[in-house]
Amino acid sequence: MKHALALAALLGAIATPALANQQLAQQKNCMACHAVDKKLVGPSFKDVAAKYAGQKDAVDKLAVKVIKGGSGVWGPVPMPANAQVTEADAKTLVQWILSQK
Repeated sequence: MKHALALAALLGAIATPALANQQLAQQKNCMACHAVDKKLVGPSFKDVAAKYAGQKDAVDKLAVKVIKGGSGVWGPVPMPANAQVTEADAKTLVQWILSQK
């Protein structure tokens, strides 16, 4: 019983950040244009993760795009700036997005 409770606590601690970051993506309106595993208006988070896999500057580079917007990388539809996202939130979001596989 003791081991089961410890395992449940450990699994909860592991799952919570991923869920929390998806909730942050919903709170910051990322999910209006993006989904984890399919293209909506913008690319899926899995596609973003694949494109930027292994790039050491990806978190910083993409965090700027989350805040300021961008265009031309994924087609003609620009990503608008998101003024409600702080730099810390942007980095948290990007780290979560890059972990999607």
